[in-house]
Amino acid sequence: MTGRPTDLTRRAALRAGALAALAVPLAACGPGYDESPDPLQPLLAAADADATAARALAKGEDAAAQLATARAAHAAALKSEVDRLNRPKPSPSPAPPAPAALGDLKERLATARKQAEDLVGGLPRYRAGLVAAVAAGCAALQRIDPALGPGEDAPKVGVAPGGAVPAEAVDPLQTALAAEHAAVWVYGLVGAFLPADFGEGEKSGAAEHALRRDFLQATLAASGATPVAPEAAYVPKNPVTDAKSASQVVATAEADCSSAWLAVVNHTDDAGLRTTALHALVAASRRGTPWRAEAGEKPTAIAMPGQSG
Repeated sequence: MTGRPTDLTRRAALRAGALAALAVPLAACGPGYDESPDPLQPLLAAADADATAARALAKGEDAAAQLATARAAHAAALKSEVDRLNRPKPSPSPAPPAPAALGDLKERLATARKQAEDLVGGLPRYRAGLVAAVAAGCAALQRIDPALGPGEDAPKVGVAPGGAVPAEAVDPLQTALAAEHAAVWVYGLVGAFLPADFGEGEKSGAAEHALRRDFLQATLAASGATPVAPEAAYVPKNPVTDAKSASQVVATAEADCSSAWLAVVNHTDDAGLRTTALHALVAASRRGTPWRAEAGEKPTAIAMPGQSG
């Protein structure tokens, strides 16, 4: 008699385990599961194809090698997110023809950037930040070699909105303002250490950061917040003594702005604010790339601008 309850208990446990194993796939098809194709999948396929194509052209640490490494990083980040949601995958597109030269990847890179930029406004916050970083990475890659670019500059910042911004965006906007204050100061510092032929890049960078600073001050004030004030002076990580160290500190300021603006994308659902932040992220990424080249930084272009690590 003592054996029957044990057998039944074991049988019940096995049946419960089998039902539990079915629960995940059944739940995936239940209410709330999005059965539409994942919009990130085309970005992933393009990044993977670009990385493979560029790798075949690479020689040492040239532009093709940098492109291959960056696009592989894009593919890895996108794949992680696509696999996480496990939505249906669209039918694969035909593989693009193998490039014979780096210039054959120019249009593919520009298309990938635009596709990513166009998606940012309609994605959930985390995905929006991920795709914004991919778009900015593509924009930066357009500046590592004339064969890939130069690519379009991001639109200049517009007039500050008259109303209040969402409350959750105020702190990230204050951080972005602090980064813009620092960038304006840095551009003012480096002029004495740069050759005359750097003048145009220095002036345009300083002017754009001043515009974004003014935009942020007006936006925060309209929301009832007190805009953060600039520091009296900033201390670069390394002393600025020549053109190389001056280029390095500018590149660092642009990277700091990229991080700050990506945080704005990550903390708001407001379409207008996201667009402004995306444009600022792309602009800082593109400006930072030639400064990194002058400073001898490797890689020249940051694969996922604004992301830590």
